Amino acid sequence: MRGTGPVRRLTGAALGARARLRWVHLILGGALLMPYFLLSQVCVGGAAGQGNVLASLPLTLASYAAALPLAAVTGLFGLVRPLSVTAVRALGGVPGGLLADGPARSWGSRWRAAAWWTLHLGVGAVISGMTLAATPMALVLILVPFSATLRRAPLGTGWFSSAANPYVAPFLGVGLLVLVVVSSAAAGALLARLAPVLLGPTAADRLAAAEERAADLAVRNRLARELHDAVGHALSAVTLQAGAARRVLDRDPEFVREALAAIEETTRRTVGELDTVLGLLRDGDPARADAAPAPTLAADLDGLLARTRAGGTTITARQDPGPAGDWEQLPAIASREAYRIVQEGLSNALRHGLGPIALHIRVHTPDGHRELEITMTNPPAQAPPAPDGERRRTTGGRGLRGTAERAALLGGHVEAGPHEGRWRLRAVLPLGSAATPSGAAGGAGR
Repeated sequence: MRGTGPVRRLTGAALGARARLRWVHLILGGALLMPYFLLSQVCVGGAAGQGNVLASLPLTLASYAAALPLAAVTGLFGLVRPLSVTAVRALGGVPGGLLADGPARSWGSRWRAAAWWTLHLGVGAVISGMTLAATPMALVLILVPFSATLRRAPLGTGWFSSAANPYVAPFLGVGLLVLVVVSSAAAGALLARLAPVLLGPTAADRLAAAEERAADLAVRNRLARELHDAVGHALSAVTLQAGAARRVLDRDPEFVREALAAIEETTRRTVGELDTVLGLLRDGDPARADAAPAPTLAADLDGLLARTRAGGTTITARQDPGPAGDWEQLPAIASREAYRIVQEGLSNALRHGLGPIALHIRVHTPDGHRELEITMTNPPAQAPPAPDGERRRTTGGRGLRGTAERAALLGGHVEAGPHEGRWRLRAVLPLGSAATPSGAAGGAGR
């Protein structure tokens, strides 16, 4: 019983499911070589002056040898590698992580893919020929002792002739079958071992894959920020508006109607943004995510301020778009990110602040470079002093980190903290040189 383990492993390696799939992979390679082989037959037959190349073993081998360079040339095409990788993953039993994804771009990876293509087709043709020729002959030899007709038939020369001992023929037939099976298993194992070497990712492939993953994560993080800012502001504004409306429900019906209208508009806009972001997350398409519509400073700031004021919060807003005189001239990405920064600042002020909010947005040119500066101040919430005399933070968290990330993407920065007895949020977004036309830096405006 102890010796059955190695025998079972050898049998599984030669006849198991993986070995059978690899045999199919080799037969596929032999079939793919046939167009090249037929073309080389025409060329070799014409050069040798013989029409039937298959009647001559040397000419057949010459045609086979001439077909391999033809296959190597076509293996240089970039799409050969993904086709080969797909076949190896499905039939070769090679883990997908060891193989490269996508077409070959560099010449080094193309030459390796061409070497694999040539090896696969060449070895596959040999195994295919052995399977087609040796298997029927092996079956005939096994049946020789049981058929007088086969014993009288001319089966060849030597051990394979009709004059040979008919009871030796079955052993020769079994030997041929074993030779085909072992050769197929060995060739399949060889290709499986060489596949990661010839079809594996290069350093450039790994770098491209890492950049693709980083880009996908960046898009998902941006969508997460959009979701956080939109929903967070909506919840803060709606809560404040509903509370203010409840307090004056009996005394000021007009204010209640305005608050309810603001709640309706806020929730409608937020649900639309939520549907857009969730749809992009489901699709997982970075290109669509970057092109997704988003509110901007030029088109949506006034509505944002009006909806926030509807809850009873006093907001003093100063807007100075600079020499251009119009927020429409801002680069589109700066306008989008500035809107979200203002939105998050208002959300923080509504959640944690007391009293009126002062907002100042301006474009100015310190040191000859245009900058968009957003400054928002409000009285901080009153809280008990922190232990050991430390100053307790009245706001901050994921929202402020999000605003800092938005500013950093444009090369700017955000400051948030106590300033002259008030809480101040200050964001600076660079817009380019003062000589750059408005709307040309960082992309066109809306």
